[in-house]
Amino acid sequence: MSSYAPIGVFDSGLGGLSVVRQIRHDLPHERILYVADSKRAPYGVRSKEEIIQFSIEIADSLVAQGVKAIVIACNTATAAAVNILRERYSIPIIGMEPALKVAVDRGAGTRQHIVVAATPLTLREHKFAQLLERFNDDHTIAKQPCPDLVTLVESGQLHNHDLVMQTLHRYFDQYDYASLDSIVLGCTHFVFFKPYFEELVESHTAILDGNKGTVRHLAVVLESLGKLADESQQGSVHITNSDTSARLHDLALELLNASHCYE
Repeated sequence: MSSYAPIGVFDSGLGGLSVVRQIRHDLPHERILYVADSKRAPYGVRSKEEIIQFSIEIADSLVAQGVKAIVIACNTATAAAVNILRERYSIPIIGMEPALKVAVDRGAGTRQHIVVAATPLTLREHKFAQLLERFNDDHTIAKQPCPDLVTLVESGQLHNHDLVMQTLHRYFDQYDYASLDSIVLGCTHFVFFKPYFEELVESHTAILDGNKGTVRHLAVVLESLGKLADESQQGSVHITNSDTSARLHDLALELLNASHCYE
């Protein structure tokens, strides 16, 4: 398989386009095949067995198209299916991980007050419990499920300021904003709400996501295999969605060009 082969990326819906945006920014010569499963979104309220089956179906289709790697641009699908996909395929499978270590490291050894925002399934899974166990003794870390934020993206409500802020206040007003050091966005859909989170919290509170670190890891893996696209290749993005409505097609193009989704 040559370096010219595309990278496969998939998500339960359109949230993974925030990851695609980061790939385009950091690896502009890569060709990307993006699969959104908006018809069956959100994954965060599905059973683990369903998510595994959906992930296998999508990954099988991407492998059949000759991708050189797959990025699971969905924290929920990563938590449920990443190990199974790695056993099933010989190509690299890159998953998402909440940027909890980044949040902890910001404190330079001091105790940090952190909220991890994610889907209910991500927060329930053993993979997240293992991550939390590494830091929980030395830091105050709260888990906050936010399933309605996924629905707001998929329903095209990203620019409905009042509704978004009302939803964020409902989830986060239980926390002491003055002592909150960071909010970790543990769902790729949530990255689209970064400006709203920044409006919600005080200026010292960081809003962190795992997109940059995921793409950095992807680049390292591809480079180690000699599969990074060279500068002569023209990058591109091809999007398919299980929901073929014109509304979601237009929304996908809008989200793909959301400038605040990369660092």
